[in-house]
Amino acid sequence: MATPDLMDFETALELFEPVLGFEVHVELNTKTKMFSAAPNSFGREPNTDLAPVDLGLPGSMPVVNEQAIRYSISLGLALGCSIAPSSRFARKNYFYPDLGKNYQISQYDEPIAFEGSVEVELGDGSIVTIPIERAHMEEDAGKLTHVGGSTGRIQGASSSLVDYNRAGVPLVEIVTKPIFGAEHRAPELAAAYVRTIRDIVIALGISDAKMERGNLRCDANVSIRPRGQEKLGTRTETKNVNSMRSVERAVKYEIQRQAAILAAGGTITQETRNWHEETGRTSPGRPKSDADDYRYFPEPDLLPVVPAPELIEELRAALPEPPAVRRRRLKAEWGFTDLEFQDVANGGILAEVEATIAAGASPAAARKWWTGEIARLANAAEREASDLVSPADVAALQALVDAGTLTDKLARQVLEGVIAGEGTPQQVVDARGLAVVSDDGALIAAIDEALLAQPDVLAKIRDGKVQAAGAIIGAVMKAMRGQADAARVRELILERAAAQ
Repeated sequence: MATPDLMDFETALELFEPVLGFEVHVELNTKTKMFSAAPNSFGREPNTDLAPVDLGLPGSMPVVNEQAIRYSISLGLALGCSIAPSSRFARKNYFYPDLGKNYQISQYDEPIAFEGSVEVELGDGSIVTIPIERAHMEEDAGKLTHVGGSTGRIQGASSSLVDYNRAGVPLVEIVTKPIFGAEHRAPELAAAYVRTIRDIVIALGISDAKMERGNLRCDANVSIRPRGQEKLGTRTETKNVNSMRSVERAVKYEIQRQAAILAAGGTITQETRNWHEETGRTSPGRPKSDADDYRYFPEPDLLPVVPAPELIEELRAALPEPPAVRRRRLKAEWGFTDLEFQDVANGGILAEVEATIAAGASPAAARKWWTGEIARLANAAEREASDLVSPADVAALQALVDAGTLTDKLARQVLEGVIAGEGTPQQVVDARGLAVVSDDGALIAAIDEALLAQPDVLAKIRDGKVQAAGAIIGAVMKAMRGQADAARVRELILERAAAQ
């Protein structure tokens, strides 16, 4: 039976109720891997950060990373979870082409953290409580690079390359319970939830949480059921969505796709789906396995994890502010409107703006730089804004503007120099000679030259047409390569007109 590709979103919500669930994987930034002494790093040459246990070599034995345990407990506490007095690792048996031992060490029926909740703030300030089922520890798989195809995916590729550097990196997987009642805000809630998890792990200092690097990955589970039906619909799991915008788009797409199928009399297949950023669509992955299919059994080479109550209380006492509370506090302290604060929060630059203000910039100036020129340059380079420049350099740049050393236009040139690696803002100013010309003598000489070229301007100014000074200001700014203070130039022009 032919079915339409997508149903209009509003129509889909009139007919069906969406039910969501999320599995967020957080890579921990420990120095070494979860079960070996191999470095836990990013961007190194393929297959260089390895130890025998990462490759599943015979006779190699896993040893648990103590720091990863501490980080996992902290995250569980921040999610409002209970910490298990004893938890156990399990072997998850599945064909992993990028895990040398061909199984994953994870946790199954005895996770380290369970039964929690987290408050998520939406764009209008409303709060939604998301129920957390569990947060469990596991190891990451390696990375496959598919060669020979046109899309970089396995379909159509002629070969695949395996990089085991990521194999064994510590992970915490956060699994929600089914989320009801999101309705038309389901896509927004999806992005807001992932953003909240990112804020939590950054505040805890346990992960770099860069989605483009895979430090933070979201699997979005979506099902829909006819209005009034109690039985849950068949869910799909869109895998490894790697940006907030993509999470939002993927959830909306799946609601529309599933609604079109059901309305036409079709059925939903329980499967994983792959998200395609370039087309904004999902495609089938593999039939989704249930827990029984993985043949979990207790990991025989590792003892149970039994954290001391004193350690749990120590970590609880060190927890940062919950993200929703922090946002409300910062919005009030900075005096931002709802829209201004939403621009910062939704841009994922809350920490950068906060650090820039702490370094001496005003809230308005910090917001202007991070949501304006820096965001523009980041989008153009397809990079994260936080990767381009440090909050300390942004604050130093604004200090030069406040001191009159730079105009806004010159400051943008200095920012480009800082991003290009030319040094601090002051070093870029000195090297490029970009400081504002503050010598009145040099400015007057440029003004007089411009007035000689446009002698009628003085007469117009004396007749009360002070806007005519704009032509002279423009000429002076051009002569001074934009390094004059336009306001000071205007003052000097009017003084010259009054004196002659």
